[in-house]
Amino acid sequence: MNHFANRFNLSKKLRFRNCKASSLRLLAIFAFTSVFTAYNNSIEAAIEDSPKTVVDEVWQIVNNEFVDRGFNRVDWRQQRQELLRKNYTDNAEAYQAIRHSLKSLGDPYTRFLDPDEFEQLTSQTSGELSGVGIRLAIDESNNQLVVVEPLVDSPAAEAGIESGDRIVKIDNRPTELMSIEQASQAIKGEVGTEVNLQIARQGEPNFDVVLERAQIELPSVDYRLDSENGNKVGYIKLDEFSSHAAEQMQQAIEELSEKQASGFVLDLRGNPGGLLFSSVEIARMWLEKGEIVSTIDRQGGNQEFSANGKALTDLPLVVLVDGYSASASEILAGALKENQRATVVGTKTYGKGTVQSVHSLSDGSGLAVTIARYYPPSGIDINHKGIAPDIQVDLTMEEQTNLSTNPTLIGTKDDPQYARAISILRDYLFESSESLPAAVTK
Repeated sequence: MNHFANRFNLSKKLRFRNCKASSLRLLAIFAFTSVFTAYNNSIEAAIEDSPKTVVDEVWQIVNNEFVDRGFNRVDWRQQRQELLRKNYTDNAEAYQAIRHSLKSLGDPYTRFLDPDEFEQLTSQTSGELSGVGIRLAIDESNNQLVVVEPLVDSPAAEAGIESGDRIVKIDNRPTELMSIEQASQAIKGEVGTEVNLQIARQGEPNFDVVLERAQIELPSVDYRLDSENGNKVGYIKLDEFSSHAAEQMQQAIEELSEKQASGFVLDLRGNPGGLLFSSVEIARMWLEKGEIVSTIDRQGGNQEFSANGKALTDLPLVVLVDGYSASASEILAGALKENQRATVVGTKTYGKGTVQSVHSLSDGSGLAVTIARYYPPSGIDINHKGIAPDIQVDLTMEEQTNLSTNPTLIGTKDDPQYARAISILRDYLFESSESLPAAVTK
């Protein structure tokens, strides 16, 4: 499977998961903060060392931070009394009560995360995980666990693991009945510990590989240089705005510029979002001047972010979006469109105009709570509305099926939205060359 295609599919599966994290509060779509709750002595004594501890932590955070001070016309203080009046036999029962209570706020992005969900979120948004650095898939023809690819400079790559290798056993446990999630969980572990993989490779006898787990930086950016009708085009696929996305984007722009790219296609299709500050940093790489985004919290406080005059390139740019481009993707696309820095091609974006903070709770679970709304430079509210592209390019059902079943076609001439982007760049470059003196164009 093509690397770009695999990442695209992964991002589509993640499209409704607004998984974000940062140590900066309002500078991120999600911000990891430690939880501090002030209890009075009587309440503390009643709920200490019980599931009610987490219940009250959640209530306090929402009470202090939720963007809607009216709590969707819910009596939030009464909610606390009802929550703490109940006796919970275990954490699972408390989690269910928390989720039911949060649902009354009418905000799908304010949500509770159990410890496993919270661990998964932190790995994704930090752009790091503890493991051996392999992407896995299930071969549907035989239900076997297959290596899609080893990540660059990972323990798996250094040990010679190859794309197409089948993992037969993990620490002597057969994988034939494992799901992707179960296999991933078995391979992950603390940095410095070891995992034994039994590998089946075509034409060779099965062999064992012992890998030492390490902290792995996950790639958020894939890029390549395409030759399109005599023009060199830098194609960049941004899957999510993790904490490492900006540095990876900078590397992509600089390397493609050094290879004499004459224009860029930035693909944000299927990108569910990520860190607000990451989107601002990336926008500044493309935008020399102009506003990027502003946020307004429950107090009416307004933070504005603008370009800083340090753009890495001024070459022509086309941005690809679709209905799964959300959150930070919409911030970047909106800033580039409204500052007339890029032509946006595709279909209307998802329409998520809110900012979340993510808190770790005392039992390892977590809470995402909406703390602000954000607006593109024009000040329009995109929540539930999305950003309309400059040029609408819809995919027919046949085209969608073709790209879904043949993901290696994504970002090629058989991808109608990419093909339209190339056409726009070609026309732009032709017009630019026509305006130059003849001596320069010979």
